[in-house]
Amino acid sequence: MQPKRDMDLIRELLLKLEAWHMELGDVFSIGPDDPGIAVAGYSDAEIEYHLTLLREKGFINCPGSQPMLGITYAGLTWEGHDFLDAVRSPEIWNKTQDSARAAGGFTVDLLKDLAKGLVKKQIEEYTGVKI
Repeated sequence: MQPKRDMDLIRELLLKLEAWHMELGDVFSIGPDDPGIAVAGYSDAEIEYHLTLLREKGFINCPGSQPMLGITYAGLTWEGHDFLDAVRSPEIWNKTQDSARAAGGFTVDLLKDLAKGLVKKQIEEYTGVKI
């Protein structure tokens, strides 16, 4: 049975990948059983599936990756950074998820837009500058 997309796992994997110690030009081979990518409560199969989703969505740069062989990881893409920056705050992430559940559905792009709207609201409240 194919795992279901889990946005909490997507967020956690992006946070872990962003924190991966890398130098410019580094490329790593990452498998779902790599301890640096492990997320408590998730199986290797779930992690592998979600790494594939991150690659397919264009959130991570994976030169030469081949399905079923893990991924080659060369960093987050611009899109990956943007998504992660929008959902980085646990407070914003929780509000985003609550709002999406209340609406009865979401896409990744809608989650990102919702999170960006919440961040924008926080900035306006903090600075008094209407964005």
